[in-house]
Order: sequence, then C-alpha cells, then structure tokens
Amino acid sequence: MTPDQYCQDKAAASGSSFYNSFRFLDKDKRRAITALYAFCREVDDVVDECSDTNVARTTLNWWRDEVAAIYSGKPQHPVAIALVPIVKQYNMAQEHLLEIIDGMEMDIDQPRYADFKALQLYCYRVASVVGLLTVEIFGYTDRQTLKYAHDLGIAFQLTNIIRDVGEDARRNRIYLPMDELQQFGVPAADILNSRETENFQKLMAFQVERARQYYRQALEHLPAVDRKAQRTGLIMAAIYQATLDEVVSSGCHVLKERVSLTPTYKLWLAVKAWWKS
Repeated sequence: MTPDQYCQDKAAASGSSFYNSFRFLDKDKRRAITALYAFCREVDDVVDECSDTNVARTTLNWWRDEVAAIYSGKPQHPVAIALVPIVKQYNMAQEHLLEIIDGMEMDIDQPRYADFKALQLYCYRVASVVGLLTVEIFGYTDRQTLKYAHDLGIAFQLTNIIRDVGEDARRNRIYLPMDELQQFGVPAADILNSRETENFQKLMAFQVERARQYYRQALEHLPAVDRKAQRTGLIMAAIYQATLDEVVSSGCHVLKERVSLTPTYKLWLAVKAWWKS
C-alpha cells in the first residue's frame, strides 16, 4: 500500500463531513488535504483510543519527531511520508503541525476548561490551525481569508463540542466552560450523569448561539476574491451548520443522543454549496 492510499483509506474510514468535501477538489489539492486530514486523524486517535495516558503521551512525542522528520529527515509513518512533498508545495508551517499535536495532548491533561478563553486555545489548536493549513492548500490572495479560516475552525469545533456533550461526558470530558455551567446553574454531575434539565437547555442555547456567531464572523471575513478558491471550506461550513441546526431541531438532547447527517444529505449539501459559491 502506498502512503497516499493509506491516507485515502484513513480519511474515508472516518466518515467525516470533511471527507465529503474533498471530492470537489482537483487531484493535487485532494491528495494534499487528504494527507493533512489523515495526520489529524492519526494524532487524534492516539488520545481517543489509548487508555494509558503515559503511552498516549509517548506516542504523541513520537509524532513530534515524525513532524521534524517530515521537514528535515526521513519519516517512517505512511502519513508523514505522504506529507513530505505536500508541506513544501503548499508552504505548510512545521509549527502548525506541532500545534495540532499540542491540542491533542490537551485532551490528556485537561478534561475541564475553566472559561471560554481556555477553551478557545484548545479550539484554535485542534481546529483553527487546521483551517489555516487548508487555506494554504486551497489558495488565497487576501490575508483576511486567514481570519475567515481561524473563525470557521472555532465554529466547527464548537459544533463538535455541542453535538458530542454526552459522548464526551462518558469519557469524563466536559468541554463546556465551567464558569458557564455555574452561570446557568448546571452542576458538572448533571452532565456526567446525563441529567437533562431546563437549565441545561438554556446553557446549550447559549452555546449554539456562540457557535452561530463564529459562523457569521467567518463568512463575513471571507473576501469575495477568495470565495471560489475556498469553496471546499464553504461546503464544510454548510454541512457543519446543518449539523448544528439538526441538533437544535431535534431538541438538543445531546446528553443521550448524537445527531448525525446521512451521507446522501451531506452530498446534497455539498453540491448545493459548491454551486452556490
């Protein structure tokens, strides 16, 4: 199996909304974004699938060495090998790949976030940085597009957090800021024990509105001159916003349910967003 095929299989297996948008890219860009996404999946899986935190931390450190080898040596992992020509072709900064790993390591060290400022750092590392890298692949002429990518990444991650509250709680993780739980009168124990209350619903309405504000900000920042180049990001935005809307329309019962869109609906959204942009 070639490194590119490995990345393709890794990305396809995830069933992610991101993968649905890749098919609209030309061959070179599709190859690049698939390798980047496979890298994100690999380092994310280290934390999600490894129950021993020491082993997970050691593996992430190994990935840091692999990132260094991408830029200066001979990496060993198929994903890292696939990234070697891509980081040069698309000017992908080494520190950004390392920042993604730092974000994944926060899942080992930090199962709670005191406030939104602390959560923003996590969202930046695991999502906004990925957005900044994808902008390099898609291409841009106006630096304002970087602000669009930053805010869209935050919006995506907030959507994930809202959708996955119950699933994360079963891993003893609460991404909702603790000061906001206190503000709305929601004890952490309610989330950990899947107790849905009126106060919890108010808390989630607050989270949804903040995510929507980041979508609005992102789209306002995208210059018209770069809109066509960023079509793939706009497809992702359409799918993620539809996911957020589905969470709301289903009653925001995220403690016990996990909303997902069908592959057919995702494809329809992708085609619609492509022609609209």
